[in-house]
Amino acid sequence: MADMAMFLGALLIVYVVPGPDMILLLETGVLRGRGQALAVAVGLAIARAAHVTLAALGLAALFKTHPWAFDVARTVGGCYLVWLGVKLLRAGPVTYDAAGQPAAGRTGLGPALLSGVLTNVFNPKALLFCSVLLPQFVSPAQGPIAQQFAVLGVILVSMGLVLDVLCALAGGVVGRWMSASPRAQKIQSRVFGLALIGFGLRLTVAQRPA
Repeated sequence: MADMAMFLGALLIVYVVPGPDMILLLETGVLRGRGQALAVAVGLAIARAAHVTLAALGLAALFKTHPWAFDVARTVGGCYLVWLGVKLLRAGPVTYDAAGQPAAGRTGLGPALLSGVLTNVFNPKALLFCSVLLPQFVSPAQGPIAQQFAVLGVILVSMGLVLDVLCALAGGVVGRWMSASPRAQKIQSRVFGLALIGFGLRLTVAQRPA
């Protein structure tokens, strides 16, 4: 029980620290509506499930034996975040329908889901986090290793999804408050855009695993 409490505490600390995932969720909720933000949350959950699977298979060690793989992942992930940030800086004012919802929210959910997947799956630090954290709470004395990885992985993904959904809903509420203020929308877009660019540049210079 104590080990599980430590595991949940470690996850909570990581999830509540602002990062590109949280910025993307808030930006999407504020500027494109709750539905689009929830799609991003699902995409992030899919990416985390992929990281858990790769960590269980031991593929994170690839970054140590083949450093170029880490470089490729961080460069692709960083450039994608910078691209999202630039798009926000260049975006025009948000338009709303008669119900007060962002017009962009009426588009398909596929692109939003994909942005969630790509933002997280190309972040090599997320995979390294899973590969470092999960084995610390796995013990052969407690049963099959694969089963333990599966249980911990489900908890990791589920907890992240719950917090992401709350973040998405909060973004949607803020977006409705800001619907009457084009100036506030513009400031919000610039803040989110610069934040994503900053996270992207930071990721591109992330140090290789020792």
